Amino acid sequence: MAIAPHPLLLRCERYTLAHPGEVLLLRAERQDADGDETTGEETGADLVMIFRGFSSSLMRPTAFDPDVPILAATDRVLGGDRLRAPYRPDTPNYLAADLTPEALADLLTAAGIDA
Repeated sequence: MAIAPHPLLLRCERYTLAHPGEVLLLRAERQDADGDETTGEETGADLVMIFRGFSSSLMRPTAFDPDVPILAATDRVLGGDRLRAPYRPDTPNYLAADLTPEALADLLTAAGIDA
């Protein structure tokens, strides 16, 4: 059974295709299929970088197959940041920091990236 991707993640990927000079970082809480926090090897927290339409986890392995979603529809997006590309972890250039999921959705809608 295929895993459904998180709808906000898909919108963020489309946003970065339209805005190649930006990087989005999403903070997320990984959930199991029932919506509970994952346990065991995977911790609940994840940090996902999105650049030019591609997503990659900065905290756990990312599948080679781009059709395997980084965040599933059952995962929770806690917030995110907009940064100027290229992303440099030692000297990040923030355009907006600590955006709520609602503020991210508003940004995407204002940019014409609808659900």
